[in-house]
Amino acid sequence: MNLKEIKELVQFLKEEDITEFELERGDVKVRIKRGLAESPQPPTDRIIAVHPAPASPLQAPVPAVAAPVAAEPAKIEESLHMVRSPIVGTYYESPSPGSPPFVKPGDSVEAGQVLCIVEAMKLMNEIEADVGGEIVKCLVKNGQPIEYGQELFAIREKK
Repeated sequence: MNLKEIKELVQFLKEEDITEFELERGDVKVRIKRGLAESPQPPTDRIIAVHPAPASPLQAPVPAVAAPVAAEPAKIEESLHMVRSPIVGTYYESPSPGSPPFVKPGDSVEAGQVLCIVEAMKLMNEIEADVGGEIVKCLVKNGQPIEYGQELFAIREKK
């Protein structure tokens, strides 16, 4: 099976709402398992109330303090572009063991620049940036198995 056939198979499984599929042809074995959609993350804007311990008769009461927390990171993350994996496989950050990674947080990238490699069925697939900008965060670790559609990188797009 080639990459195009695998993509078509994944699309068919989505359309038919099939959550698990396994195919074996000779020495090639394909297993696709789709999970339920992720539940939305709770909002990061929180208010934490600090309540004092009960006052002894000799102490004056201390007022409760409320402070907003993590308001800034939520705004930052809204403007990030997520690079997602087009295939299931194993994530590699560099072209070979011991080599420096293709990109790291803080690097500037152009659209079409190679970000990483995903190995699928002994084939090394280069994953390219679909937008230009700055790598803010790498969301997976080297050698980690990844799923179709999994977020790999967060990129702050150039304006």
